[in-house]
Amino acid sequence: MAAAVWSGSIVLSLISIPIKLYAAARAQRTYLHQIHKECNSRVRQPLFCPTCKRFVDRGEVVKGYEFDEGQYVLMEEKEIKKLAAASSHTLEIVAFTKRTEIDPIFFDSSYFCIPEDNGQKPYQVLTKALEDTETMGIGKLSMHERDYTVFLRPYERGLLLHTMYFSNEIRELPQFGVLEPVSMKSQELKLAEQLISQLTEPFNPKQYHNEFQERLKKLIAAKQQGKSIEIGAEPKRAPIVDLMTALKKSLAAGPSASRNSRENKQSNGKLKKLPAARRAS
Repeated sequence: MAAAVWSGSIVLSLISIPIKLYAAARAQRTYLHQIHKECNSRVRQPLFCPTCKRFVDRGEVVKGYEFDEGQYVLMEEKEIKKLAAASSHTLEIVAFTKRTEIDPIFFDSSYFCIPEDNGQKPYQVLTKALEDTETMGIGKLSMHERDYTVFLRPYERGLLLHTMYFSNEIRELPQFGVLEPVSMKSQELKLAEQLISQLTEPFNPKQYHNEFQERLKKLIAAKQQGKSIEIGAEPKRAPIVDLMTALKKSLAAGPSASRNSRENKQSNGKLKKLPAARRAS
């Protein structure tokens, strides 16, 4: 079984529910390293001081905050550790809010909350109460020397915890949402809504894949065997001349056209054969 990342108790007023947290989602990537072409060795980043013009040991390195160009406030590791929050074993719920009140942009990492044996009943009571009221709990948690604000919500008969991005971590772009007024025809809007309705279906996460990662793994496997592969080219799309025409054509094509387009992305067209990998001696 996977290792728990935190253990403690959910505290709601006088109620205490012992739980453990397990990572619920984790990005999976195929990472590529920098390789020296002459000898097939991995190139590693050295610690080099451009002023002293020499490589330095890790013991000579401290952390610093750049308050002006080239000007730093230096901090020792022990000073930073004193600032860090000590991990606690209490997840205190401080408020509840309707699920619709929280925009998904605030969701960070996700964790499964698993109850300990002596916390089964209050855990299930809290889960059912959150389901019935369509609410989420907002709590405070210290974990891995960091303070978190977290969301606690029901998910498939259990509790799921999400760490929260703080409001100052949400980026602001001055140009976002600032749009020039346009003349929107009622028929255009109606056709767009019909297209949305036609393509609306139950969400099935298993039908979505990281296609680049899948293609990259196939390329790596082929090169390991000294083979070459063909890579499908992105199919060309016809230029959109008129919005009404494009909407009508999309509606006429039906939902199967969009699905077939996704499925055939990898197979339509050919670029070039890639050379097989040179094996390290």
